[in-house]
Amino acid sequence: MQLERSRTPLSNDQYRLLQQFIAALSPEQIAWAGGYLSGLAASNVAAAPSLNDSADITILVGSQTGNSDALAEQMHRLAAGRGLKTVIKKMGDYKFMQLKAEKKLLVIVSTYGEGEPPDNAKELFEHLFSKRAPSFPQMQFSVLGLGDSSYEFFCKTAADFDRRLEELGATRIYPRVDCDVDYESSAEAWMDAVLNELSVRAETKIEPAGLPPSPAANTPAYSRKNPFPAILLENIVLNGCGSLKETHHLELSLEGSGLTYEPGDVLGVYPTNAPDMVEVLLQALGFGGKEWVILDGGEDGFLYDALFRHYEITTITRPVMQKYALLANNPKLDQLLHDKRKLNDYLHGREMIDLVADFPADYVSPQAFVKCLRQLPPRLYSIASSSKQHPGEVHITVAAVRYQAHGRDRKGVGSTFLADRINEDAAVPVYIDCNNNFKLPADPAAPIIMVGPGTGIAPFRAFVEEREAVGAPGKNWLFFGEQHFETDFLYQAEWLRYLKNGVLARMNVAFSRDQERKIYVQHLMGEHGKELYAWLQDGAYFYVCGDAKQMAHDVHSALVKIVAAEIGADNAEGYVAELQKAKRYQRDVY
Repeated sequence: MQLERSRTPLSNDQYRLLQQFIAALSPEQIAWAGGYLSGLAASNVAAAPSLNDSADITILVGSQTGNSDALAEQMHRLAAGRGLKTVIKKMGDYKFMQLKAEKKLLVIVSTYGEGEPPDNAKELFEHLFSKRAPSFPQMQFSVLGLGDSSYEFFCKTAADFDRRLEELGATRIYPRVDCDVDYESSAEAWMDAVLNELSVRAETKIEPAGLPPSPAANTPAYSRKNPFPAILLENIVLNGCGSLKETHHLELSLEGSGLTYEPGDVLGVYPTNAPDMVEVLLQALGFGGKEWVILDGGEDGFLYDALFRHYEITTITRPVMQKYALLANNPKLDQLLHDKRKLNDYLHGREMIDLVADFPADYVSPQAFVKCLRQLPPRLYSIASSSKQHPGEVHITVAAVRYQAHGRDRKGVGSTFLADRINEDAAVPVYIDCNNNFKLPADPAAPIIMVGPGTGIAPFRAFVEEREAVGAPGKNWLFFGEQHFETDFLYQAEWLRYLKNGVLARMNVAFSRDQERKIYVQHLMGEHGKELYAWLQDGAYFYVCGDAKQMAHDVHSALVKIVAAEIGADNAEGYVAELQKAKRYQRDVY
C-alpha cells in the first residue's frame, strides 16, 4: 500500500516513517490502525473545537494519575448527548489569561500527598492564590474533587479551588462534590446535576442521560466497574534469603480481555480482606457473620461476605470514625474526635478492630455497622512490563506489607492478598488505569533519567523493555535504591543484561544499609550532578516513582540543588518548573 506523496500534508521524514510502519503491518493490522486513527481524529475534533465553533463550557482538569482525565472525557461525552458543547483543557497546558474569558467552568481536580495539587495543576493553583489573580464576575463554575479520606487533607485542592473562585467573584452552578476512592457514583451524580442545571440555563431540552455512540467501536468490555478475571501465571519473590523485605514479581494473563496498556499505566486490582481479619472483627462486634445486610447499591448478602469482599476494614478515616461515634455513644470517642492532635495519632496504624475494641458500643446492628464503612477500594500498582515484550500479559511489582502496631499484627490488604492468597491459575479481578501524566517521550531519541527506589523500579522496567522492543536510540539512565546489595537488588540480572547490551547507558545504585552512613538515591544524584544536568541540557526527561511523603521530596530537592550549582539558586526553581511544564519532569508517587 502506497500513498501518493504529493497528496499528503506530511513532511518527508513523517512520510518515510509512515511508509515503514505500514510495510510492517498485516492487512488485519492495517484495518485496525485505520479504524483507530479515524476514531482518534473524531475524538480530537470533538475535544478541540475551532475558533468558529467555540465551546460554551470548559472542563478544566488537574490529574496526577489519570482518573480526573477519564472523568473529564466522560463529562464531555455526556454533555454532547444533551446538546452542550464542551472543551477539555488540562491545567498544565492552560493559559492563565484564558480565565477572564471563561463563562462556564467545570473543574475536576485531584489531591495527593499532604493536601497538595497535582504536579500539572501547581502553576495555575499558585496563580489563582496570587495577587495577580483577576476577578471573574462573568464566570459560573462547579468543582469535582478526587481524593482519599484516609488522608487528613481530603480533597483539599478541590476545596481550595472552589473557595478561591468564589472569592474572585465567580458564582456556583452546583455545589462542590468531594469523591473518595470509590468515586464513580458520586462523580456521576455530580455530572448529572451539573448538566441538568447547565441545560436549564442554556434553555436546552434535557434529554435522558446516556453516552452517545463512541467513535472507538472496539472499546474493551472490561473496566474499573467491570474488572477482568486475570489468571495468575507467576508469583516470584525477588528478595534473597535473609532479606528484611518481601517483594513479589507477579505475572497475570490478559488473554481474551481486550485490555491494552502502555508503559507508565497502572493496574487496578480488587482484593478481598484477609479472612482472619474478618473473623477477629466479627468476634469483637459479637456477630456470627450470617446476619443479612443490604450493601451500597442495593445488593444484599451475609455480613461475613460484606466484610470480606465489599468494605474497608483496615484503614480508618475521620468520616468512618464520626459515623461509628454516632452509634457507639461513647464519651471517650467523642472527646478524641474533638482533639485533632490525638486523633491524628490514633488514626496512624490503627484499623476498625481497634476502633471497635477501644470504644465499644452497647449495641450496634449489623446493618448500621456496615453503613459506617466505606467501600473496599481497588489497589493500584505501576505496571512493570511492556506489552511488546510480553503480549497478553501484565506484570507488577508488589512489596508485601506486614508489621506490628499497637499490640496487633498488621498486613496490607492488597499486597498480602496477592502474596499469600492467590495461587497459580487463580483469577484476580483487574483493570487498566491509564496514566497520561507518566509516559515515555514521544521522541524515541530523547534521553531519559529514571529514579526508582524499592518497588518504584516497576514502571522503569516497563520503560526499558519498551525502548528495547522499539529500538529507541535514546540513552537510558537508572537510579535504584534498596537496603542490601546481596538480597534486595530487584531485577538485578535484567539490569546487568541491559547494561551489557547498551540498552541501559548508566545505572547507579544505593544500598542504604550496606555501610554505616545511609546512602539513598538523592545522594547518588548529587554525586553525579554535572552529568545529570548535562543530560537535561541535551533534552533528557526526568522520571521519579515511589514514596510521595519523603523520597519524592528529597529527590526534588536534590534536583533543584543540582540545577542551582550550574545556573544559580535564583534560577533553579524556575528551571525545574519549566521541566515540569514541558512534561520533561514526571512523577508517579504514592
